[in-house]
Amino acid sequence: MRFTPVAWIAMALMLAVLTPAAAQTTHDHGQHPPPKPAKPSQPKPATQAKTAKPKPASAPTLHDHESMAHGDMGDRGQHAMPAFFGPYRMSREASGTSWQPDATPHQGLHAARGPWFLMLHGFADVISNHQGGRRGDDEIVGTNMLMGMASRAAGPGRIGLRTMLSAEPWTTKGKRGYALLLQTGETANGRDHLIDRQHPHDLFMELAASYSVSFGANSVFLYGGLPGEPALGPPAFMHRFSGVALPESPIAHHWLDSTHITFGVLTAGVVREALKFEASGFRGREPDQDRADIETGRLDSHAFRFSWNPKFEWSLQASYGRLDSPEQLSPETDVDRVTVSGAYHAGGAARPWQTLVAYGRNQLRPGPTLDAWLAESALSWNGRNLAFARVEAVEKNELFPEGDPRAEEIFQVTKVGGGYLRDVIARGPITAGIGTSVNISFVPEALESEYGGRPVSGMIFLRGVLR
Repeated sequence: MRFTPVAWIAMALMLAVLTPAAAQTTHDHGQHPPPKPAKPSQPKPATQAKTAKPKPASAPTLHDHESMAHGDMGDRGQHAMPAFFGPYRMSREASGTSWQPDATPHQGLHAARGPWFLMLHGFADVISNHQGGRRGDDEIVGTNMLMGMASRAAGPGRIGLRTMLSAEPWTTKGKRGYALLLQTGETANGRDHLIDRQHPHDLFMELAASYSVSFGANSVFLYGGLPGEPALGPPAFMHRFSGVALPESPIAHHWLDSTHITFGVLTAGVVREALKFEASGFRGREPDQDRADIETGRLDSHAFRFSWNPKFEWSLQASYGRLDSPEQLSPETDVDRVTVSGAYHAGGAARPWQTLVAYGRNQLRPGPTLDAWLAESALSWNGRNLAFARVEAVEKNELFPEGDPRAEEIFQVTKVGGGYLRDVIARGPITAGIGTSVNISFVPEALESEYGGRPVSGMIFLRGVLR
């Protein structure tokens, strides 16, 4: 894959941001032994005792909920949910069975009801979307997600239940989703490919169950979903701290994490301390244009993923998948997909900062080999501010409709963007903020007549979060 100078410069800048963070040494992010019991204090004589004035209670902050999600079992964390797939922090687990750095803030509203641990998390965006250039569009759309989780001890192990729902079939432009330059993949009507648009997520994004048994620092687990997520790729973009604040999907989505909604998944995995190996059988076909139904079919595809969290701040993965007939409009084409990614999380609770670098390759059979690179980073401070950036370079062969002489021609495109989100309201577990993002699309000369050179796009969005 050949990179444009812009892509090389953008990647270099992103890595320059990552390198100083990776070089930092921290003394509190390794193993966390239980705290030593405090020595009992000697009571003061009654004549010297003073009555302390109670401090007024303050509303929970972002860091309160991070403390709970990280499993700190103080007054606030007594209901923190245990991990689903092994004897480690819940904060290691992301979408499906994927891993992220243990240091990642794992947001959610936690509770305990009898033997059950419960968690609820979600967000909703209202977006004023401007996509520039000749293929652009202006619209008001909404993206959203609601996730519920429950787990309890059962026999020698732990059972877990997960559901994730989205109203995007009704809050975007119906089956056409929302405008997004250079995005491709799936269909709106069962006849035409979506081009320069992001498809809406299905109403049912995940309905899954799991069972794990731990042996000291090791475990084995089973996971099944209709829909669910196979062991392929990094965590889905809406579950990565580095990407969750961006109001749009990456254009590398169908090279890295598009299988996060798969109608039929069965995964078995083995955890050995910081290592995990897992294998999945799943239905390779991507969701169709009917976004509110449950689809069925045989598990005709397979995937394997190796994950390694060598330190508290790091998470690495490499995966391979064979997808049988993933595209509804190209049923005779299979895809071999390879992904490699690394995520680094620094800054602690006061200034969380995560960067992800990922590579994906789709080998179409029959057809060409197409590569994609992605780097994204997000930095939060003061519990209310979050800055983010994303750089992508992707080889695309679906930028023209069927029948056009350029329909299967391969073009390398690059997208560079970033933005800022500010929380302005915080009431208990609910926050609301306003954000903006801007990106520039770089296309080869052969596409300038279609896109208008280097189109600039932007979004202004209102975000509400349950955490």
